[in-house]
Amino acid sequence: MCSHYPVCPNADSLDRERSHVISSHPDQGWSLLCNGVVLFDDTGLLLPDGSVVAPHRAPVAA
Repeated sequence: MCSHYPVCPNADSLDRERSHVISSHPDQGWSLLCNGVVLFDDTGLLLPDGSVVAPHRAPVAA
């Protein structure tokens, strides 16, 4: 799916969120990455196989 050089990480990689955005919908809170992953504003992910990755924000210092 990716035509970038170097090739973006695939959807199975741990660094999959580094892929290029090919369609951005900030008004709806999501973006489609070139590896087929849907990235939500809350940091949750929808992978191409339909599986979900829960939001994974960094802890806030008190």
